[in-house]
Amino acid sequence: MVGGISATALAAPRFPSKRPPVGKRKFTSEAVEKLIASTKKKIADPELAWLFENCFPNTLDTTVEVGRLDGYEDTFVLTGDIDAMWLRDSSAQVWPYLPLVAKDEALRKLFRGLIRRQTRCITIDPYANAFMPDPKAKSNMDWSQEDKTDMKPGVAERKWEIDSLCYPVRLAHGYWQATGDREPFDDSWRAATKLIVKTFREQQRKDNLGPYHFQRPALNPTDSQMLHGFGPPAKPVGMIVQEFRPSDDATTLPFNIPGNLFAVVTLRRLAQMHGTFFGDQAFAAECNAFADEVAAATEQHGVIRNGQDEYWAYEVDGYGNQLFMDDANVPSLLALPYLETTPYDKRYARTRELVWSDKNPYFFKGTAGEGIGGPHEGLRYIWPMSIMMKAFTTTDAAEQRQCLHMLKTTHGGTGFMHEAFDQDDPKNFTRSWFAWANTLFGELVVHLAEKNPDALRRA
Repeated sequence: MVGGISATALAAPRFPSKRPPVGKRKFTSEAVEKLIASTKKKIADPELAWLFENCFPNTLDTTVEVGRLDGYEDTFVLTGDIDAMWLRDSSAQVWPYLPLVAKDEALRKLFRGLIRRQTRCITIDPYANAFMPDPKAKSNMDWSQEDKTDMKPGVAERKWEIDSLCYPVRLAHGYWQATGDREPFDDSWRAATKLIVKTFREQQRKDNLGPYHFQRPALNPTDSQMLHGFGPPAKPVGMIVQEFRPSDDATTLPFNIPGNLFAVVTLRRLAQMHGTFFGDQAFAAECNAFADEVAAATEQHGVIRNGQDEYWAYEVDGYGNQLFMDDANVPSLLALPYLETTPYDKRYARTRELVWSDKNPYFFKGTAGEGIGGPHEGLRYIWPMSIMMKAFTTTDAAEQRQCLHMLKTTHGGTGFMHEAFDQDDPKNFTRSWFAWANTLFGELVVHLAEKNPDALRRA
C-alpha cells in the first residue's frame, strides 16, 4: 500500500484498452499490431495514443468475417452496429491497412476476399448500396421492407449512389498497386466492372430515365425520391445522375459534383486495369473517353463562378441551378484531394474555405468544436469525419493539432469516434460503433506520423 492506494491500482493504466480481448477479436494482423506499437511511440499525448490504439484496428477487431464462398476467399465487412455491408464503407474501412498487405499474407487474403465479395455484390445489383451477409437472403433491414424499387435477394438497401461503385474500384486498384497481385481480377471482376460502366452510362440519362427508381414510405423526405422515384429533373449534359448522397440522403439536385469527380478517377483506373489485365484497349479507350466527357461536363456545369472567384458546387441540375453546401460523408467537397479527385489548387482552396464557414448551411460551431454535418442527423450535429478530412487536407501542423484536439475532446468518454456529436455536448452522439470513423481516425494518425510528425509530438 502507498498512501492507502494499492500497488495494483498504481500500476493500472490511466486509459485501459477498449479493444476486445485477443481471443475475441475477429481478425488479427501482426503487421497492424507492429504499426500500432511504433506509431504510439510518436504520440506525445497519452489520451490521443489511447484513442489511436482503440480505433485503428477497430475494423479488424470487430467487423470482418473471413471465410470461403463458392471455393474462393471471402470477406464480409459490417459497418459496425448495422448487420449489413456497404460497398463504400467496407472499402474505406480496410483502406488504411493497404500499405501493410505486402508484409502480411493473411491481410492479403482478407483483401482478396473483400474484392471478390464486392464483385459478387455489384453483379447482384449495381444500383444497391448495401448487401446482406447471405447473398441469397432477403433484406431484414426494418427500414427497407416497404421500399418501392426492384429489390433483389442479397440486397440490404437499394439507394443509388455513384460512390458505391467508385470505392470498390479504388480498393481494387490500390490493392493491385500495392501488391502486383492479379489473382482476384478474373472474368467475374471483369464483367462486374463493365457493369459499372454500363450503369454510369444509364444514369447519364441521355435518351430516357433509365431503369432505376426508388421510393420509401417514410416521415423523413430525404429517405425517398420525387417524381415516382426517378428524382428531380436532370438535363442530359454528360454528367451522371445520383439519387442519393454518400450519407444515404436524397440529393436535392441530380448531379452530385463530388460523386461525378470520383467517377472520372474511377473510369481512368478501370481503363488502366482492363488494358493491363486483359489487353482490352478498346474498353480502356471507352473508359477514358467517358471520363473526359464527365470531366468536361462537370467543369462546365459544376463550378460556381463569381468574377475572378470560383469554387465547386455540391449539386447541380444542368439547367443552370447550383446548390452550394457540403455534407460530411465522403466523397465530399472537403475531401476531394483525399480521394485524388481534384488537385489542391486555387479552386479547391476557395471551396475548402467556404465549406468550413457559415456559407455552408451544414457547418456547425459550438462550445465542443466545429465541423460539418448534414441532413442525415440534423442541425447542430458535427461529424468527426469532417474534422478528420480537414486535417487530411492541410499541411499546417497547427491546424492539424487543432483538429486532433477536437477529436480527442469529443469522443464522449467512450474511447472511440462516432458518426456525429452535438456541437455543445460531445456525450450526445450518434452510433457508438461506427467502424469507418474509427479506422479513418487511425489512418489520420498514421498519416501524420509519416508526413507531419510535429503535429503528434506537440498535440
